[in-house]
Amino acid sequence: MRRVTPILLIALLCGLFAAAQTAPAPPPPAPMTGQTKAAVVAKLADILTEKYVFPDTGKKMADLLRSNLQAGAYAPLERPEEFAGKLTGDMQSISHDKHLHVAYNPGSGWLSWSKNTDEEQQRLEKRRSRTDNYGFREVKILPGNVGYLKFDYFSGNPEAFPVAVGAMAFVSGADALVFDLRDNGGGDPQMIQLLTTYLYEGDPQHLNSFYYREGDRTEQFWTLPYVPGKRMPGVPVYVLTSERTFSGAEEFSYNLKNLKRATIVGETTGGGAHPVNREPIDADFWASVPYARAVNPISKTNWEGTGVEPDVKVPAPQALDTALALALEKVSVAETDARFKDFYLWNLEAQQAKVNPVTLPEADLQAFAGVYGPRRITLEGGVLYYQREGRPRGRLLPLTADTFALENAPMFRIRFLREGGRVTALEGRYEDGRKDLSPRTE
Repeated sequence: MRRVTPILLIALLCGLFAAAQTAPAPPPPAPMTGQTKAAVVAKLADILTEKYVFPDTGKKMADLLRSNLQAGAYAPLERPEEFAGKLTGDMQSISHDKHLHVAYNPGSGWLSWSKNTDEEQQRLEKRRSRTDNYGFREVKILPGNVGYLKFDYFSGNPEAFPVAVGAMAFVSGADALVFDLRDNGGGDPQMIQLLTTYLYEGDPQHLNSFYYREGDRTEQFWTLPYVPGKRMPGVPVYVLTSERTFSGAEEFSYNLKNLKRATIVGETTGGGAHPVNREPIDADFWASVPYARAVNPISKTNWEGTGVEPDVKVPAPQALDTALALALEKVSVAETDARFKDFYLWNLEAQQAKVNPVTLPEADLQAFAGVYGPRRITLEGGVLYYQREGRPRGRLLPLTADTFALENAPMFRIRFLREGGRVTALEGRYEDGRKDLSPRTE
């Protein structure tokens, strides 16, 4: 094989860049004809009339599209993307359904679908899911033994279910759980059913139902009679949401909120409660069309158009820190063993400082500066520093008015003690509960 030298590589890259600069841009799509627009509207109107979850609304949308076509509302639109956007806006002006839209994607519509067999479509979807780890992004244990799971969709791929079982096994020893759905766009109700089952034991829980227009039937979803591994019925649960949380992720949140099994922390979700099918219109256009609607067994309705309101409203970027503080506070209050209570309180103190950062005036910081036996505290540029004889100096970070964490030493903290308003001693505190006292000597 010929070796490519750095100089040759640079020359090749420069040549490719120059070619890219001189290569002609792909031609824009040809302006749409009136015939094409009429055919798209006719097909879309039929789909809405026959398949949209609410028949009356589907007919109203179809009538509006036909009327607008006749009135020439679509005549000025030459670009396919504009036409698709206008159709979407017209439909949503009646339905207010965020799942309902028309998309233009050349080669993605009916002709491309008809070229691929169902088996080929399933193979491609399985491959895509596997290379995306079925939506699972992070599974870990946070400080204070709080389990954390972040996944960005609820995969319906059969291969995803063992991954979910493994994720739940990893956090099975946690004292609280956080499900991060801030970037979750939805997915399959069977995955929702599986994950939720781990939060219950005993009698089955009715989670949700779906009413399907076709066949005028209702399908119920309950917790499963069996799941591999350990269930966690008594563990506090927190679900993180954002305005991007949508569809199936909203169902997961809505189910647990109505069952009072979880605390929802973050922002109001997107507001889409209708399962959808991708309906091909022609070779280049397709429509996302809701064919069913969720019916919660407790509220008797769903979150369509309103979203799921969090129990604790905070901006999405702050949701994790807030939920972790809430979780640690809850488990520390419930703990009866003093040794473990101290462990939770240790982590809670640090987490509360993250949620509500402590800022102390320089006069207060100056009062802490001094020598405490082998320990020295100095104030420089408004920052306290700690140094013990023979060891490196480290920055102190305030947790409370008198307690500080030592940067890069998570298992050690310092508390200043006062008598008569004067700082008289320094107490070293350790994560395992040990304490040592150093009286002030200078």
